Amino acid sequence: MRLLITEPTALVADHADVTSLRAEDESGGFGILDGHADFLTVLTPSVLSWRHRDGRQGYCAVRQGVLSVRGGREVAVATRQAQLGTNLETLERTVIDRFTAEDEAERAARVAATRLHMEAIRRIIAALRPEQAWPGAAR
Repeated sequence: MRLLITEPTALVADHADVTSLRAEDESGGFGILDGHADFLTVLTPSVLSWRHRDGRQGYCAVRQGVLSVRGGREVAVATRQAQLGTNLETLERTVIDRFTAEDEAERAARVAATRLHMEAIRRIIAALRPEQAWPGAAR
């Protein structure tokens, strides 16, 4: 089977030698083997695992996504965020570090945007009412 894992702007994985895949959706974990019926499901935040023909194991943490099986020979996963790994323990640490850093950056960006928004409102009010000083403003 061929396994494709994509993010919106990147191809994360493309393996043509996958013999089996495990994934999770809202109903729980499931497996896919070569020849599987066409299938479409929404993945929960989880770790995909697969086995290559030579026995190697592969892993990819996803923050959600859509998994489709086409023609029993191609499995495609589209996700907003994916992190590949070859070892579950190191993948867990990498994912926690990455997602924590991204969450902190997103939080800081929201705070900065809120501050800019509030400053814009203060300036608009000051421009509309020049005779009134804004409470707390320097005089």
